[in-house]
Amino acid sequence: MTNEKQWYQSKTIWAAVATIILSCSSFFNVSLDHDVEAKLADTIMQFLTALSGIAALFGRLSATALISRKEI
Repeated sequence: MTNEKQWYQSKTIWAAVATIILSCSSFFNVSLDHDVEAKLADTIMQFLTALSGIAALFGRLSATALISRKEI
């Protein structure tokens, strides 16, 4: 890897941010009225968290440029 890119151009960075946001979703205390809806929401959040982790892994493995530490 000899090319450089800004941090916001990194798929790995964006997938990691998504993973952090999704894993912190329980802090938002969104209450659902029915148990089925709560279970469905939990399953969807787990799936999206796993998907963003896979995206981060894929982004790192497919990266062709280094992330630049230069100021914008």
